[in-house]
Amino acid sequence: MVENLNYLVEQVGRDKGIDKKVVIEALEDALLKASKKRYGIHKDIEAHFNEESGEVEVFQFKTVVENVEDPDLEISLEEAKDMDSEVESGDSLGIKLSIDDLGRIAAQTAKQVIIQRVRDAEGETIYNEYKDRKGEVVTGFVQRIERGNIFVNIGRTEAILPKREQVPREVYKRGDRVRAYILDVQKTPIGCQIYLSRTYPGFLTKLFELEVPEISEGIAHIVSAAREPGERSKIAVYSKDPDVDPVGACVGMKGSRVQSVVQELRGEKIDIIPWSNDPAKFVCNALSPAKVSKVYINNDEKYMEIVVADDQLSLAIGKRGQNVRLASKLTGWKIDIKSESKMEKLSEEVIERLKAIPGVGEIIARILYDEGFYTIEDVAEVDGEELGRICGIGEKKGEKIVEAARVLAGITSISEEERLERVRRGDDPVERLPGVGGKTASLLLEEGYACVRDIFQADAADLAKIPSFSRKKAENLIQAAKGYIDRGE
Repeated sequence: MVENLNYLVEQVGRDKGIDKKVVIEALEDALLKASKKRYGIHKDIEAHFNEESGEVEVFQFKTVVENVEDPDLEISLEEAKDMDSEVESGDSLGIKLSIDDLGRIAAQTAKQVIIQRVRDAEGETIYNEYKDRKGEVVTGFVQRIERGNIFVNIGRTEAILPKREQVPREVYKRGDRVRAYILDVQKTPIGCQIYLSRTYPGFLTKLFELEVPEISEGIAHIVSAAREPGERSKIAVYSKDPDVDPVGACVGMKGSRVQSVVQELRGEKIDIIPWSNDPAKFVCNALSPAKVSKVYINNDEKYMEIVVADDQLSLAIGKRGQNVRLASKLTGWKIDIKSESKMEKLSEEVIERLKAIPGVGEIIARILYDEGFYTIEDVAEVDGEELGRICGIGEKKGEKIVEAARVLAGITSISEEERLERVRRGDDPVERLPGVGGKTASLLLEEGYACVRDIFQADAADLAKIPSFSRKKAENLIQAAKGYIDRGE
């Protein structure tokens, strides 16, 4: 008995990796609960492990009194003297209880307590061992498969590879070797639970770290990674040492290093991209193997419009949009890809739209388009001085164009007083248009059309409502205003 219990404590502690004190505490707690179940929970009972005898001793403690009122908690001085001659009234006397007659139910309780305490201690030990190992790659063997989840023996414990973290079309059976990434370590009511992943981008970077010495030594770095597990991945790499080619280091001699990773990922295609601190260059690299013609950047929204030759469009987008999707994940930029022919058509539409602004002709419209002004509202929001500098037309003309754009955009409107004031200032009165005499000018002024730009912005149908005006006359008048403004008169 002595040898067996001591041996049990040592063996459980060694096999489960648990401190010997924890096993002893589990035994004491188990026997205490079982004894209270057998003798009564209200009694003052304690359990202690005696290493010399190799057994758990259970004692019931009673207070020594002259007159006993509660036999469960008190003992008479006379009876106590028979057990210990030196005892005095008020002392607490421990009476050893037999554990041999605890009974089947109490013994079962003790067993359950020991199992639970050892399991809790084991879970705590495993949690402490693995909590700082998140992000590592481990190797194990398939223990069992339940509802699509794979339970993997990784040595001292069992980890779970959830169905959502498995690569599509990968099939495993009991006993198969599995290599995976430690995604998370959690405490649960049933102990420590370790979650694995084979789809997480970090798994890809860790595999390269294990295969490429330059990465493990800190010379080369993987900046970011993007995956569509089982199909295709992209990693962005750079080197601190200008003499070390990070892409070549990852590829290895005759592709040996990258092939090792590809084999582990069961044939997943991997693109290795050189990283650049220039966002446009980085995005162009990420869209490889497609070649980029032009890049338009919106830094505020972290958005890029990429233009490629027509024969490069399908390559840039990739099968089911895979290439551009991975490039976007890799770089962190929203990417929109357009062909040169489509872009040319769109640019013509934008230029025509910009030419609707009084004072904006073909050349200025193209300059505005190249500078990222795609709508009348874009022009309306810029400062006139800045617009004049961008287009090389001077501050005064720039302010006129911005003002006209604001009118078209509905941001500002011109009052009747302002129209009359413009006429008084000689600011483009309608009389400057060919074919417009005093009578026509008066009719136009009465209807609120005082300046050339008013005619330019007018609707032919509205002008035709003026007395003695036909639809044809209205259209000719608008065309004349457009010609006047285009000439910059």
